[in-house]
Amino acid sequence: MNRSLYTLLFHLGLPLVAGRLAWRAWRAPAYSRRIGERFALGLPTLKPGGIWLHAVSVGESIAAAPLVRELLARYPQLPITISCMTPTGSERIQALFGGPEYAGRVQHCYLPYDLPWAAARFLDRVQPRLAVIMETELWPNHIHQCARRGIPVALANARLSERSARGYARFAKLTAPMLAELSLIAVQTAAEAERFRSLGARPECVEVTGSIKFDLRIDPELLDRAAALRGRWQAESRLVWIAASTHAGEDEIVLAAHRQLLKLNPDALLILVPRHPERFGSVFELCQRQGFSTQRRSSGAPLAAGDQVLLGDTMGELLFLYALADLAFVGGSLVANGGHNLLEPAALGKPVLSGPHLFNFLEIAAQLREAGALREVADADDLAQQIEQLWRAPEAAQAMREAGLAVLQRNQGALARLLAGLERLVKSKR
Repeated sequence: MNRSLYTLLFHLGLPLVAGRLAWRAWRAPAYSRRIGERFALGLPTLKPGGIWLHAVSVGESIAAAPLVRELLARYPQLPITISCMTPTGSERIQALFGGPEYAGRVQHCYLPYDLPWAAARFLDRVQPRLAVIMETELWPNHIHQCARRGIPVALANARLSERSARGYARFAKLTAPMLAELSLIAVQTAAEAERFRSLGARPECVEVTGSIKFDLRIDPELLDRAAALRGRWQAESRLVWIAASTHAGEDEIVLAAHRQLLKLNPDALLILVPRHPERFGSVFELCQRQGFSTQRRSSGAPLAAGDQVLLGDTMGELLFLYALADLAFVGGSLVANGGHNLLEPAALGKPVLSGPHLFNFLEIAAQLREAGALREVADADDLAQQIEQLWRAPEAAQAMREAGLAVLQRNQGALARLLAGLERLVKSKR
């Protein structure tokens, strides 16, 4: 399939796109707003001539935040346009960069669908000197429209699993020309670099820079605020553990593990944080149905001694919720979703647990596992057993904390290497 056929099929599939959007709007009403932006219609007023950065959703937006701050410092004369695809990503971007100090410097909109006329209209409005796409959000028409205008495109913090590479290889006539139009592919590992080259990327444009997620910096005030809140809860001596970024099918496993822990630790507290906001209500109902005394974080009500589950149903607080806990389980890994960012709890000095499905973070997981900073569990029994063991063996938990922090320290520097590559592209447009 080449780009012309891809574009034709995309146009023919627009009724399905509209149906999926309507379904998502039914589950999360925010999807029903700003629909015009998805077709490059009714875009907000955007100052042209700067840097366009695309971060598809929440995870990419958080990962991109240090990069955006560095770009603002290095290129104070250039506006930065941040695009995304989801309402939750939009909320995160506005929370991070909606303050008065960023007014006139950071602007935001949804990225239009990958239709050539929508991509052209978007680029004619933004007129970026450089386009930066976070991770592996590859859109053939957007990239081609950039190439036609001489706009260099960088794929930042790029990752490509073996499974994804096989998928792209099945559409070589579409994939190879698209990758060849990229000016920089800053990949996380050497293995991923080779996959990109084998799919058609220009070898001289592929650089191994590492993952900028290792460059995460924790504000000490965050830990102080978390300690103060636990003090107000009178929970300093309680077992508090977090199950973060859980997906459908995992919440039941996590709650079953928590039920076992409560038999041994009657005052244990679980902080349960579903990955997607549209699931907050259903997961709260699940907790209540199963008989757990559950408090919603969004209620703002003080936690009582008898509360067994705190539902993390707020946006932008995940790091703070991690900081509240003694031990952290990272979801998307007991189901075949590929896992989520293991480095956030590690950077906060938390022993990290996950399920076995970590294909989105193979290199990071391997480093944490080999260092002794990650334990993998298979089911509810295993999860409960590992939590209990670490709670009863503080020296083992401390060893995991130190190992995780050491892994982060060894791998830092990816952001500086990425910025050096982007600087070359910016200078090439002067």
